[in-house]
Amino acid sequence: MPASTTPTNLPEISVSELSQSLKRTVEEAFPYVRLRGEVSGYRGPHSSGHVYFSLKDDSAKIDAIIWKGAFARMRFKPEEGMEMIATGKVTTYPGKSSYQIVIDAVEPAGVGALMALLEERRKKLAAEGLFDEARKKPLPYLPRVVGVITSPTGAVIRDILHRLADRFPRHVLVWPVRVQGETSGPEVANAIEGFNAMQEDGAMPRPDILIVARGGGSLEDLWGFNDEVVVRATAASKIPLISAVGHETDFTLIDFAADKRAPTPTAAAEMAVPVRSELIAVNRDRAARLVSCWSRMIERLKTELRGLARGVPSLDSLLAMPRQRLDAFAGRLPLALRANAQAYRVKFSKTAAQHTPTGLKALIARHRDRVRSVSERAIRAREVIILDARRDLDMRRARVASLGQLLGAYSHKGVLDRGFALVRGADGMPVRSVGTAIPGGMLEIEVADGRFGAVVSGTAPDAPKDVPKKAAPAAAKPTKQGSLF
Repeated sequence: MPASTTPTNLPEISVSELSQSLKRTVEEAFPYVRLRGEVSGYRGPHSSGHVYFSLKDDSAKIDAIIWKGAFARMRFKPEEGMEMIATGKVTTYPGKSSYQIVIDAVEPAGVGALMALLEERRKKLAAEGLFDEARKKPLPYLPRVVGVITSPTGAVIRDILHRLADRFPRHVLVWPVRVQGETSGPEVANAIEGFNAMQEDGAMPRPDILIVARGGGSLEDLWGFNDEVVVRATAASKIPLISAVGHETDFTLIDFAADKRAPTPTAAAEMAVPVRSELIAVNRDRAARLVSCWSRMIERLKTELRGLARGVPSLDSLLAMPRQRLDAFAGRLPLALRANAQAYRVKFSKTAAQHTPTGLKALIARHRDRVRSVSERAIRAREVIILDARRDLDMRRARVASLGQLLGAYSHKGVLDRGFALVRGADGMPVRSVGTAIPGGMLEIEVADGRFGAVVSGTAPDAPKDVPKKAAPAAAKPTKQGSLF
């Protein structure tokens, strides 16, 4: 008998029932596991926000999934090739008949893995130029406002404020952040961006320098300051920034991007401001040196001036020659004035001889003749212009008369004077044809000495010429004279 027909007591179930049964079995057997493996096929969050990848070792591989909410809370994010320890529950996916792990938390597999991840991230950010010395900004010598980004409850802020007060009291703005935990990195980045977004002339003064500070701790404790968002915000800061994270031997990625790295938060405060007492002492010393320098310079100039004064001749010796020349000129001046007056007297006499009454009369006569000649020429020119104008006017009058005669010859008035008449219809237009005359219609007849009205008779236009016509009915009163036809 074939195997397919072998009777059996097994109940018949559906594929879905089997999948659900397997799912319950797997989840009950592995409700919560910590799985170590290498991340494979990681491509970042899906458009839905969920993350899909695989965990593998030398001989096996399992699909992994991190839901959107759990991924947002994770301090360490999966990266391709990263060895990590994933905590979650094992379940199945019926649609593919496969099993997978739903991860709730991840952590690097040991400090060595963290260091490898840190070094890989450092190389990546360095390749982008975020750590270049050329882009680092100098610190201001004496800032007016100091911005501090740290925890408001730790000993770090007290150390910084105390050190600033000892060295040079300044206005301090504190931006409180968490310096450890999953949200540490984003909070520090937001604080840096927030300080940079403040207006220089706003109600709250914008800091001239920033200090990002935290006490010492393990690599995991300081991991928030290795976050890419912190490094990028630090590199993009327009305000000079001092990194003071951990102790002297602790290094984080923010130290490479900051404009200055301080070994401790107290050292950061010392970098931010000078010592006020030392500054005052230096200024006093420089002021004293300046006064001494001025005194020595004045004494030196006095000595040089006395030496130069000995080499300058006296006032009498300088004025001796000019005085002698002045006396000589003063002695010759009367004689020169008399000679000059005599020369002008002779010149005046010569000029007076040229302007006798006879000569002046002759000059006046010449000018009178020139004026008379010019006047006669002007009169003759005026007569010529008037004569030409009259001739032109006579020619125009003759032309107008000729045109008037021509107009009279072509006018219908001349025709009427010869005994003809002009017949107009009721519309005032001339009647040119018998056919346009309507029996009983009104006509206006114009003759040489006036106009009168008429009525068209009822005779048809084609009536015989020898048939006597009836008298036309009485017409309207003529304008001047005439009869009705």
